[in-house]
Parts: sequence; structure tokens; C-alpha cells
Amino acid sequence: MTGKLFIVATPIGNLNDITFRAVDVLKNVDIVLAEDTRHSKKLFTHFEITTPIRAFHEHNEREKTKAIIDEIHSGKSIALISDAGTPLISDPGYYLVAYAKKEGIDVTPIPGPSALITALSASGLASDSFTFFGFLPSKQTARVKFLQKLISSSETSIFYESPKRILATLTDMLSIFGSVREVCLAKELTKSFETIYTDKIPSLIEYLTTDPAHQKGEFVILISSDDKIDLMDAENKLDKLLPILCAEMGASKAAKLAAKITGIDKRHCYKKAIEV
Repeated sequence: MTGKLFIVATPIGNLNDITFRAVDVLKNVDIVLAEDTRHSKKLFTHFEITTPIRAFHEHNEREKTKAIIDEIHSGKSIALISDAGTPLISDPGYYLVAYAKKEGIDVTPIPGPSALITALSASGLASDSFTFFGFLPSKQTARVKFLQKLISSSETSIFYESPKRILATLTDMLSIFGSVREVCLAKELTKSFETIYTDKIPSLIEYLTTDPAHQKGEFVILISSDDKIDLMDAENKLDKLLPILCAEMGASKAAKLAAKITGIDKRHCYKKAIEV
């Protein structure tokens, strides 16, 4: 009988954020694959998980995948975890999962924490449309070229960034986006020194430079869209306008007209129109 491959999300900081289901799976599979076994053993000790644990990271993923697939075919169930959060999100595992899917193996996700979603939910930036780009290029020339493509983006852009590059990245952002674009810096999420700071880029640079400790920790950076309208003001106008328009025409036509007047996305206008 073929086993299963479980993709298990683990805490990004606070150990209490792990789900009951995740602990149950980690206790009952035959093997756990971990990015850093030393790091993951702290989690295992805390929750009294005794399952054998093996190293599985970007340097040995392709080398070890075939043997892992063979073990699953032999009947063993295996769980994949990363150092923190949901596996495969800027972490190893894609090659293994893709191989397992081709082999007809049941791949079961065990959902849980994700740094990018955690940061987005508390950033105060638009969350209805966003793109996650992983880590920005480490070289300045490539980083600047990449960021320039986002100048006119109509959705929130999300990145991960290391502490050694955070100040340089914000400095590049200032030169590209100017001083009025809102950006959120989130670090140490769910930990004692959690920081979620949303402001204009010059204020964020000032925050980073006033104390070297402010540059420590793994960062999530969220860049607001190139929004030419005041969303709060536009929403107020929409709430007043839609009942009038819907009384005179169908929801679809009313939404289309309201979108032109307020600058708000037509799909959002339609969703509100059918609720009038």
C-alpha cells in the first residue's frame, strides 16, 4: 500500500500557533523531513513528538527525492516541514511535491501559519488583490530593475527580505517609488518583539537607522498599490451612490457606472450592488 506525503505548516514564532491536526500528523507519520533538524527538534521536544526526523533542504532535495518517493510507494507516510510557516513558500519542497504528484501519490496539505498572510492581515494595506514575489534579488542592479516594474502596480506587492539587505532595499524603494507610497515592514511575527509598521518610506528608513536592533529579524515587506484614489472616500461615495443607481437600472449596469464615477474596481461595485 502506498503511503502519503503530508505538507505540514509549523509556527513562524509562537509555538502555540501550531494546529492540533499538525501535531497529530507529525506524531503518526513514519518520517518527518525538516529543513534544519536542529531547529525542528525544539518544536518536537515541546510537543513530545518522537518521530524520526531527517534533513531535507535546498542542497539535497533533488538528490533525495527519488528515495523518498520509493519509501512512500513502499507504504510509509512522510511529512515535510520547513523551519517556520508553510513549506514551499520560499522554502524547499517544490521538486518533491511535483514528483509525488506525477507518481500518483496523495499529497495532503496541513494548513497553518504563513508569514506573508500574517503580515498582510495586519498591514492596513489592500488585501483583496496581491502578489507574493518571494525574496528580492540580492544584487542592487537586479533589485532596482525588478522594483521598477511595480511602479504602476494596481495591487499590493509582498516580499521577504533579510536583515543585512533591509536598509539598502528601502533606500532603493525610496528612489523608485518616492516619498508618498505606503509600505509595511513586518518582522518577528508572533514573537515577543513583533513589529508591524506601516508608513511612508522615509519614516521607515528613519525607524531602521535610529537603532541597529531595528534591522534585525527576517522581514516581510508590503508595498501598497499605485492608488490614485482615496479608498475610504470612494467607498463612502459608493455607499451613497449605489442605492440611487440600482433603483434606476440593473445591478450590472449600476456597478459599471459606479466604478467609472468612484474609481473602484467594477467587481467590487457589483458585489455591493447585488447586496443593495
